[in-house]
Amino acid sequence: MSLRRVRQYCAGGPGSGPAMRTFRYERAESVSGAVALLAEAPQGAFLGGGTNLVDLMKLDVARPDLLVDVRRLVSDRIEELPDGGVRIGAGTSNSECAADPLVRQRYPMVSQALLSGASGQLRNLATTAGNLLQRTRCPYFQNVTTACNKREPGTGCSAIEGHHRDLAVLGTSPECVATHPSDLAVALAALDATVRTDGPGGERVVPMTELHRLPGPEPQRDTVLQHGELITAIDLPPLPFAARSHFRKVRDRASYAFALVAVAAALDLADGVVRDVRIALGGVAHKPWRAYRAEELLRGGPADEELFRQAAEAEFADARPLTGNAFKVPLARNTMVATLLDLAGGPR
Repeated sequence: MSLRRVRQYCAGGPGSGPAMRTFRYERAESVSGAVALLAEAPQGAFLGGGTNLVDLMKLDVARPDLLVDVRRLVSDRIEELPDGGVRIGAGTSNSECAADPLVRQRYPMVSQALLSGASGQLRNLATTAGNLLQRTRCPYFQNVTTACNKREPGTGCSAIEGHHRDLAVLGTSPECVATHPSDLAVALAALDATVRTDGPGGERVVPMTELHRLPGPEPQRDTVLQHGELITAIDLPPLPFAARSHFRKVRDRASYAFALVAVAAALDLADGVVRDVRIALGGVAHKPWRAYRAEELLRGGPADEELFRQAAEAEFADARPLTGNAFKVPLARNTMVATLLDLAGGPR
């Protein structure tokens, strides 16, 4: 049995009149029940905190005919795993995750990423899984009167010839130059976290670095998740040097703004040499961008500004900025260097 209601909301994007949309609301009693409900509703969606989905419904960008409430079904606990890692329940609020002692001590970049995003009120409501599944804040995606391949495939990308200052410089395609907005996803990608899911095909584990997709010819597909596949938890691996990590976010204003550029980095040093390193970037691509090329150059080298700068330049060698966001390339390189210097304890 499940709680079932029929509800309405008023939707209307910029330049359009308001429209009343009707949808079913159901609260399942188990994860398997929630998955089964959504499997029967191709236009349905899971509802966690709703901080992104409800906004998109009001803008008439999202038009689900069924919402399955999963907030009470998935764990809201943070617990240590037998191997020394940490499991974050998908229903954990962003505020609880940011304040958790295990997270703050072992993975400070995660706490810093969460505290850099949204207001305290939104962090109290937003869930860990919902944070990862946010949709882009590209202004053309959010405006139903404009062409957008992500919102309506085949209509074109208005951003390429329009306002694209905040958009991607890495991994873009002719169909889309949108960026992924989650700060938390950047930190988790740097840490090699894994995402646990349950869906029509059963349970599976997805590496965080593979959860989100680059746009390619299908920008409407944000992730590799199938319809009806529910995130149940996120596992952080045991990584002792992650205690020496930092998340730096560059934005237009100091509060409640999305990243122009973000860097999540962890550094393992021994006698002034980079023994190991993890780096991921936000605000520059359609997904959290793991800086594998930079990491490879850094390992085994001296922890100094010259090498840090060489690594940053190598990572952005294939950047394809547009006229209005070319400034992001040097900004991202400099932010990466500054973050690594801070972790190495060197001059800025």
